[in-house]
Amino acid sequence: MKIKTLLTALMALGVAASAAAAETKIEFWTFSMKPRFTPFFESVARKYEAQNPGVKIEWIDFPWDVIQTKLVTRIVAGTPPALVNLNVPWADEFARDELLTPIDALLGASKASYIPSTLEDLRFKGKTYGFPMYSNVAVIAYNRTIFKDAGLTSGPQSFDEQLAFARQIAARTGKAGIAPALSKIDGLFMWQGLAVIKDGKAVFNSAQHVALVQKLAATYKAGGLLKESLFAEDNFPAVVDAYKGGRLGMLLAPPTALKRIQNDAKDIYAITNVAPAPLGPTGIADGGWLIHFSIPKGVDAKLLPAVGKFALYLTSDANQLAFAKQASVFPTTVRAAADPYFLALPANAGAAEKAVEAGARSMAHSHTLYVAGIDDYDELRRSLVKAVEAGVTGKQDVQQALDQAVAIWNKKLSKQRLH
Repeated sequence: MKIKTLLTALMALGVAASAAAAETKIEFWTFSMKPRFTPFFESVARKYEAQNPGVKIEWIDFPWDVIQTKLVTRIVAGTPPALVNLNVPWADEFARDELLTPIDALLGASKASYIPSTLEDLRFKGKTYGFPMYSNVAVIAYNRTIFKDAGLTSGPQSFDEQLAFARQIAARTGKAGIAPALSKIDGLFMWQGLAVIKDGKAVFNSAQHVALVQKLAATYKAGGLLKESLFAEDNFPAVVDAYKGGRLGMLLAPPTALKRIQNDAKDIYAITNVAPAPLGPTGIADGGWLIHFSIPKGVDAKLLPAVGKFALYLTSDANQLAFAKQASVFPTTVRAAADPYFLALPANAGAAEKAVEAGARSMAHSHTLYVAGIDDYDELRRSLVKAVEAGVTGKQDVQQALDQAVAIWNKKLSKQRLH
């Protein structure tokens, strides 16, 4: 969504700004939480009201695909909610357009309660713009029978080893080894420490980028990559189905995927083991996607201390832990993430429990990887994915394909004002 475009349109329509009434009412928004998490958020609101007489908490939930439009409309009208649920790319865009309020003064000593990497995700131009709530990471589930037949005994320790294992699995078993989400090749580049844009120009045709795509191409040619939906916008359903069907050696996925396998394919689950997903050269864990609460621009300054107090309560150790258990995600506070629920493995732990433990240990390295500040980014990314597909499948020389995509990007970027 282009926030500036929406702002201009709303201002042109003459949406009148009106001063928010001075009252101790705190309205907070979430996206796509009803009906599953209605009891949780209603309980949080009522408990807070009971502990803070005179404060009224109002919770509103919107579908994820309309919340940004609703928020801009309310900001322009001068009646923003006190808190709003956002992901990091959305927060970055809103912060760049000066539509969020920095929260550093409201965090105070509570800053130390959050996992540092989560606050780092929410710092833009030296200021913090959100209270972290939950995130996720990926783990590697692997089929022990396929691994044994391929002569492998443990999970891979690096991305290069993932690809090497995949080629070995294909050579010795005739099955695919792994299925990366190549529609998100930009994130894969960044995870491996390779910039997508530098100094306002696309730079993903360097020797290092070419070498990475050539490794993917070599693994594809060897049969190591699952070819079904390899470049689809969302290849996850096909990947899970392949793993459940015993046709895939390794599954890179959030821990919740192990529950699906346990329910749908008990025979495959019984021969599944789990390893932490390797950290990239950046030291970042794969699969991070932080969700948090931000304070929109225009919230009455006199209300901010009360809003900050409620935000800290909403994202406290106890509330994050309770929500994470229900939602099968990971909390972003240090204490909640270290709770025995995540880290204590029972003696008879299965793959699902091992996945939760492995993911929890990776949470300190979780970051949301994305390219910021680019208009029509999805269109540009599709041209990059198309080039990578041509290179990986052997339809075009990798260097040539990436050079052509870089030219497309830079023609577009030259017309944009990069923030």
